[in-house]
Amino acid sequence: MRPLVKIFKALSDPNRLRIVKMLQKQALCVCEITDILQLSASTVSKHLSILRDAGLILDSKDGKWVNYRLINSPENGYVRDLLPLLQQWLEQDATVQADAVKVATTNRLEICGT
Repeated sequence: MRPLVKIFKALSDPNRLRIVKMLQKQALCVCEITDILQLSASTVSKHLSILRDAGLILDSKDGKWVNYRLINSPENGYVRDLLPLLQQWLEQDATVQADAVKVATTNRLEICGT
């Protein structure tokens, strides 16, 4: 039961749900997520850590950036079953839609610097 509780706890925060929805669009770095959510980098990093610990996202180093993305092939069956549902959920939510527009127009070179 513990792995499922960890997943639901990770998804119980609105900002973490927003991050999951953004990562459905594309991989993002901390500074991009910070800019979209208008939260501090430390807060965003904490949210990302919780999502990673729950097995929902992965990070990978790309030069000076660390990109976060949804896990492609989750080993955890709960995550494997939930991710397709999350893809469908909240698509009509105004905040999620606004975030999607920001994700599509974000430029990490402008936000994070070179």
